Amino acid sequence: MDPLVVALTFGAIFVVELPDKTFIATLVLATKFRPVLVWLGVGLAFTVQTLVAVGLGHAASFLPTDAVRVLALLMFLAGAVVLFRQGRSHHLDSGDEYAARAGDASGLRAVGASFLVLFAAEWGDLSQLLTLTLVARYEDPVSVFVGALGALLAVSGLAVLIGRALLRVVPLHTLHYVGAGVCLLLAAFTGYELVAA
Repeated sequence: MDPLVVALTFGAIFVVELPDKTFIATLVLATKFRPVLVWLGVGLAFTVQTLVAVGLGHAASFLPTDAVRVLALLMFLAGAVVLFRQGRSHHLDSGDEYAARAGDASGLRAVGASFLVLFAAEWGDLSQLLTLTLVARYEDPVSVFVGALGALLAVSGLAVLIGRALLRVVPLHTLHYVGAGVCLLLAAFTGYELVAA
């Protein structure tokens, strides 16, 4: 396991996921159910999603190196555009539709409801695509898995513990712009490696 790849993955996924709908949905679910149960359900959903992304990224790593770098460059640029547009629109989703899907639950039902809501919401999400791209790019599935899952668990933990207070201090559009900046840096680094190779 490469600590640098873990740290890079953690940082990239953390800043991309923080302004995401997942943060808002987790925050709202934590107001409806016990926060620890929400975090457990969300964490299980993230584990499954990350395993799928890592598996697909590992399969993509068998492609020619230049093809993987071009794909990574395009994915990072697409991520930057998506985050910039979301920040520019400054649309703060209340997340109520996610909580409405969960219904009324307690105990294991709260964990299951949180799992289902986030599991459905995360397919094809930017963090899942970024995880896939990082695995293909660095060919280190274990390090990327640890970094990505750690970031997702940290973001969901923040959502259940201090989500509302955080959004009062740091505007959501600022988080989108920071995420877009990270994607641009990763794209620039990948572009440099593509040209230098």
